[in-house]
Amino acid sequence: MTVVSEPFSTLAAAGSAAAIRSRVNVPLRFPDGFVSTAEVLTFHGLADGKEHLLLALGAWEQALLDPASAASGPLVRLHSECLTGDVFGSQRCDCGPQLREAVEEISATGGFLLYLRQEGRGIGLYSKLDAYALQDTGLDTYEANLALGHGEDERDYTAAAQMLGAIGATTVRLLTNNPDKAAQLGVLGIRITEQVPTGVHLSPANHRYLTAKRDHTAHTLDLAPAVVPSHDEMLARVDALVPRLRERAEETEQIRRLPDATMEDLRDAGVFRMLSPKAVGGFGMGVETYVEAVRRLGRGCPSTAWTVGHLIEHVWMLARWPRDVQDEVFANGPAPLAAATGAPVGQAVKVPGGYSISGRWTFASGVMHSDWALLAVQHGDVRLQCLVPMSDVELLDVWHTAGLRGTGSNDVRTENLFVPEYRTLDWALLSAADNPGSRIHQEPIIHTPMAALLNLVAPAAALGAAEHAVELFRERILVRKVKNTAEDRQADSPLAQARFSLAYGLVAMARLQWDEAIRVVTASYQHRPVMMTDEERAQFRLALALSGKASADAVRHIMAGSGGSAHRLSHPLQRIQRDVDVLLNHPTLTLDPILEQAGRGLLGLGFTVPSF
Repeated sequence: MTVVSEPFSTLAAAGSAAAIRSRVNVPLRFPDGFVSTAEVLTFHGLADGKEHLLLALGAWEQALLDPASAASGPLVRLHSECLTGDVFGSQRCDCGPQLREAVEEISATGGFLLYLRQEGRGIGLYSKLDAYALQDTGLDTYEANLALGHGEDERDYTAAAQMLGAIGATTVRLLTNNPDKAAQLGVLGIRITEQVPTGVHLSPANHRYLTAKRDHTAHTLDLAPAVVPSHDEMLARVDALVPRLRERAEETEQIRRLPDATMEDLRDAGVFRMLSPKAVGGFGMGVETYVEAVRRLGRGCPSTAWTVGHLIEHVWMLARWPRDVQDEVFANGPAPLAAATGAPVGQAVKVPGGYSISGRWTFASGVMHSDWALLAVQHGDVRLQCLVPMSDVELLDVWHTAGLRGTGSNDVRTENLFVPEYRTLDWALLSAADNPGSRIHQEPIIHTPMAALLNLVAPAAALGAAEHAVELFRERILVRKVKNTAEDRQADSPLAQARFSLAYGLVAMARLQWDEAIRVVTASYQHRPVMMTDEERAQFRLALALSGKASADAVRHIMAGSGGSAHRLSHPLQRIQRDVDVLLNHPTLTLDPILEQAGRGLLGLGFTVPSF
């Protein structure tokens, strides 16, 4: 929301000028592991004589002095001291999460956090605790203040205006949901070009408190966040889709994309919102829910699992970009769909305002359902990812394959396409744990290095497909009569019993390796920054590759014992085999190079393929 206030001609309204008395650098660390560094300033001559602090964060000098930034001003947050929330983590308010959020957002853009010694909206710590007791009897936060003989909000921001004036920040972007802060600063001579809302940190304990702020003092709070399903609820939704995916598997293969009915079912189930951050209306779920959902979709249709797995993952990729891009792509909902491809890498030429890119990119999975394309390009020694609308690229219908036909993984082409600079990002920064989005969103998965999730879709789809194949084989041998045999059904044959048990065991092995890979990647959340050691990365990639191989071996073993009729195009087993064979040729499951690099990692020799 933009709120342009007209200041008085000078800061005279703020009283006598304040002066900076000291500066000191202070490293900051929050309980969730987020770190930053602040230059903390103290002042002489503040109107109320209190020991307020100004924390200068990020590239604050550039935000203050750069002419391109001066028109809008640095990002500023006025944060009133809250001992119970800031220090002890009280859930009766949202002050602690707001402080954490503000430091991260201001660090990312450059600006100032003013820590104002105005406990309890200016009534003091003891009175605030007395107000809490009254709130327990049924009064809201404002009524309790009045009952104690105080004003609803006794805070005065004269000292804040003095502090901003002393550092030269007379034009600012104000990070707040409170219209009174903007109004007071405007009267005191601070020009506010934009009022940037803070997040809504809703909990059962503070719902009534935030509702009072919204209804009583017009705080800009949306207290109807998305209802986030639990892990089990999300997987139950996915399981409910599996029978429909099986019914549409042949159609999916024939039209070489996901049917519209399937896309509608997936949206209705909220599948694409799984990894989308809660701040934009997503579910903010973790890697365990995501990969298990892809695996279960693979039990219904591997092409669907592959496509959906990547579309979910690409929402997660978009949440790693800076705020201006996120504001654009999430403007129409919490799950913008994008295809992403970097093979081969295109070329970029620097032009005024951005880049001109050209290239032909292959294997753009999900492109038939996307509004955006994420394209890798090379500019000198730097690899960039460019975000472009699908309407700006040429789609080439080339996906004619033996397996995974329903993914529609076609090529895209551009020739001298202009991409504005803000929609380009260094791949190294985007793929790192400390990416721009990690400074905006608190979900741990946003901090996960890019390569971890990129390697999960193929083995998940393969395992789900193999589990379905075992299910089909069991049903088949319990009723099938094999020619030229004495048994009434195939299951009565000792050889068939042995074949089934071997297939079953191979899938169990695939599942165990799969579980090990997920254990390794989730354990990396304990590191700060979130990252894997070389040994962990080797374990992770090796476990996924062995899981994929065991899945494929199980499917081939099943097909060898299923007779000629299983090779008819109408039979799901032949489709599963073709899909899994294609999956095994994806770089994330190609065994020889993975074995080589994993061996180097496990032996401490270092990787010769940096992207491994």
